[in-house]
Amino acid sequence: MTVPESPLVDSGSGLAPAADGWFVVNVRDAQWLTSEGGERQPSGAECAFESEEFWFRQLGVRLHVLEPGEPNGLYHRESEQEAFLILHGECTLLVEGEERLLRQWDFFHSPGGTEHIFVGAGDGPCVIFMAGTRSEDWRVVYPVSELAARYGASAEQEVTSPRDAYAGRFEPSRRERPSYWQLLPWA
Repeated sequence: MTVPESPLVDSGSGLAPAADGWFVVNVRDAQWLTSEGGERQPSGAECAFESEEFWFRQLGVRLHVLEPGEPNGLYHRESEQEAFLILHGECTLLVEGEERLLRQWDFFHSPGGTEHIFVGAGDGPCVIFMAGTRSEDWRVVYPVSELAARYGASAEQEVTSPRDAYAGRFEPSRRERPSYWQLLPWA
C-alpha cells in the first residue's frame, strides 16, 4: 500500500496540506498564524504544518515565535507529554512554580501533568520547536498561578476547558505572517 503525497495549497499566509498524506514544505513557505495587533493580549505567531481540515492525529508539531514579554498562552498542565527545543533567541520557562531562562539549543521535556508556559525574553524574537503526543482522552487543567499572573499567563480561576480559559483573554490567531517576519532566522 502506497501513502499518497498531499497537495499543498496556499491558505493566504503560506502552504498547508489539502489532503491526508505525506508532504515536504519549507518553514518560510508554510502557513503561518499570528495574534499580534489586536486589542487583547497577543500569544505569538506559529507555524503548525497542518491545515484546519487535516490535523496530525498522533503527534502535534509546530514552531512558535514569541516577542519579549509575550506568553504563548496560559500556564497549564496536560495529560500528554510534550517536548520543546529553543531554536533562536531566549524565553522564560515557567515550570512547576519556578522560572528558568532558556536560550538557543536548550531542550525542555514535559511529562504529562507538568505545569508550564513560555514567555518571550531577551531583545528579539524567540523561536521554539514544540512537539506533543495526541490522544482521544487528552485533558488539560489551567491552574491559578501567582508566578504566571506576573507575566499575564495565569487563569483567573482553575478551569479544564481551553475555551473557558482563553475566553476574551488572548487575541485570536489569524492566517498572517507576523510583522517581524524579516527578523526570523529563515527570512
